[in-house]
Formats: sequence, C-alpha cells, structure tokens
Amino acid sequence: MFRRALKGTELTPVGQAFIDHARAALLQADAALAAARKAAAPARQRFALGFLTGHEIEWLARALQSLRQLAPSIEVTVSSLSSPVLAVAVTRGELDAAFMRAEKNTVLEYRTVRREKLMAVLPASHRLAESAELVARDFADPGFIMPTRTAPVLRDVIDDYARAANVTLPDEIQAENTVAGMSWRTYSGRMVMPPVDTTRDSAIDTAKPLAAPAPAIALVVGFDPGNLLPLLQRFLRSLPLGAA
Repeated sequence: MFRRALKGTELTPVGQAFIDHARAALLQADAALAAARKAAAPARQRFALGFLTGHEIEWLARALQSLRQLAPSIEVTVSSLSSPVLAVAVTRGELDAAFMRAEKNTVLEYRTVRREKLMAVLPASHRLAESAELVARDFADPGFIMPTRTAPVLRDVIDDYARAANVTLPDEIQAENTVAGMSWRTYSGRMVMPPVDTTRDSAIDTAKPLAAPAPAIALVVGFDPGNLLPLLQRFLRSLPLGAA
C-alpha cells in the first residue's frame, strides 16, 4: 500500500487504486443517503403562474394566498408577460395558469375573473382633464397612445370602439403594455386602457370614464384543459371567477 520515499512515504499503485475505489464508494454512499432522505420526505408541489404585465399588482397577493391555503408548502414561480406570450407558455406546459386576455386560436380554456370597463388616462395638465367623461373623438388627434399588436385583444376592443363612433385613431405612438404606456406621462399623450390606479401620481395623471356605451375587456384565467394537476382545478375554484 505504501513505500518509503526520499521525503517520507508514498502510495504504491495498489494503494492508489484502493484509495480511488474507496473515495468512489464513499461518494456513492453519500448519494444513496441523500436519495433515501429525499424519498422519505413528501414531494414539494410546484405551481407556475403567469400574469399579464401590470395585473400582478392586484392579483399576485390573492393568488399566492389561495395557493398556500390549498398547499402550504407549495413552491410558486411567477412570470409577468404579454398575453400572447402567456398563452404560448400555458399551451407548452411552462405555466399552469395565467391571468391574461382570452386569446383567439388557442387550445386553452378561459374562466372570466371580471370584466373591466376601459377608461381614459391623460396628463392632469391636459385641456381635457376637467371633462366629466371622454368620447372616442377626443382621441382622434395626435397624442393618442395605441396598444401594439402584442396586445391584440385590447387593441381589437379599442378599434371596435372607435369604429362604432366612426372615428379613426392615430397609431404613430404605440405602447407594448399599460405599464409602458404610463411611462409616456411626461408627454401630452392620452390612452384608453383597463382601470389603473393614478392616485399616487394624481398631479401627473388623471383617469376619466368613457361615455356610454363604454368598451369593456375581460380579464380571464387561462389554462390547458389537458393539465391534470389536481391543484389547478382547486385553485380555479378558489378564485372569484365571474366577479364584476
């Protein structure tokens, strides 16, 4: 195993082979012990949840509370994305459910959480800020901020609203989502968008209702009906689906 050398002792080839095998055996023993501990412990549930960018502000805390009541040791991952991207992620099984828009041409099922009346958001200094309500023609001149095609459901609702009033909306300025749109508040822009809290920046932005019939858009929870995770159906039942 050992032999004398000029500076003490050293391993013989036989000894080195023994040490190498002994180390491998110890590593295998450690791996076996870790595997046994993992098998003895209950499996930790995982749930992947998505949010239409901006809506996690209101719905994330509610969703997490619901999930943790259903499964206290749940591990939750959260993504904030555009609605079409959420639809792809749910379809691929990368997300179990998502708060989103009811995208067309998907295999997903949707449960309506609520219908949101669109409103106008504009700078507090704008000439229309004192109006009791706004109409479609108030957005016909330059300065209107249109959603991009990354928000196709919202854009279709706004287009239908303008078409019904025989108004053509400019689209020189486009925002990918409501959060991006709000960043234009130093500009004299106006938007039509789902409800948003402007109270913290009331000196900058003001929200105004749209004259009847005001357009509305559904916020839904989208999921793949082929997802057999038991927690998914329990989670859906725990939400205030269909609330106004």
